[in-house]
Amino acid sequence: MTNEKKIIFNDVTLRDGMHAISHQYTVEQIAELTRLIDESGADIIEATHGDGLGGSSIQYGFSKETEKDIITTAVENATNAKVGVLLIPGIGTIHHLNNAAEWGAQVVRVATHCTEADVSEQHIKAALSLGLDTVGFLMMSHRAEPEVLLEEAKKMESYGASTIYVVDSAGALTMDDTRRRVALFKENLSADIGFHGHNNLSLAVANSLVALEEGASRIDTSLAGMGAGAGNTATEQLVAVMNKLGLPHSVDLYQAMDIAENVVKPLMKRPVQIDNLSLTLGYTGVYSSFLLFAERAGKEFGVDPRDILIKLSEMGAVGGQEDWITGVAQELAKAQA
Repeated sequence: MTNEKKIIFNDVTLRDGMHAISHQYTVEQIAELTRLIDESGADIIEATHGDGLGGSSIQYGFSKETEKDIITTAVENATNAKVGVLLIPGIGTIHHLNNAAEWGAQVVRVATHCTEADVSEQHIKAALSLGLDTVGFLMMSHRAEPEVLLEEAKKMESYGASTIYVVDSAGALTMDDTRRRVALFKENLSADIGFHGHNNLSLAVANSLVALEEGASRIDTSLAGMGAGAGNTATEQLVAVMNKLGLPHSVDLYQAMDIAENVVKPLMKRPVQIDNLSLTLGYTGVYSSFLLFAERAGKEFGVDPRDILIKLSEMGAVGGQEDWITGVAQELAKAQA
């Protein structure tokens, strides 16, 4: 594999990683991780609640720190990397976006369900007016056929997004699935292409490499895979393989390995790994952040959380419908009573 263009690493340890600890990073942890990630060579450090701007709520779980403190702490401690934020229209608003820009954020990913790109128009245009590096983020990309996903990507490009992401929110894409989607984007879009993977089927690194092979120039990773479900593409693992393949990037392997092992892994209350639940997420194609919710509901109502996830898959649940989980658990409990 050859690629002359430097690959941009977007580190999501401080955003997707929030899911793995119920959004409880402290400002001290955010400051330390930002400094370390910045020193390791990441290009962008994303720092918000796991569900993005405005995500701290009863619905998604309250973060330990305020949105302002999360973002400003990251900005104050990043010397070289840009600080980014995630915005899901309907959770985050343009008011939240204005605040993030005022606090120093330089990048925003506007995220929608893979078939709902049209709801991103005003947010993408607002981000551009603020001078932000503006990215379209098509979540649950496995739920749309490649040709359908391309049409949604074209909408985001027409609104002004300079990078469009294939987002494997459920860790459900196979390598061929990833290849078909990224290749179509590369052939038909002028925008740069990004890929965001989850490891629920143990394919995050493989899918990221396939995306790079097909022309993606931005890749999401987190240290030790810290993230929802079985975690994201692990920075240190992907960097090791990219080094062997001679792919250009700016992340230092030893530093990434040391941060992952000595700083990030000790933060994990529940190991970020492929276990029965996270594997079920990838197998059924259910949103990765549902894992802890399903686990808690299973314990509360005495049902197998895998059954909860399978039922949610049958119902077509997508990100933002965490409130369905309790209802499903109650129904399953009644059925087995």
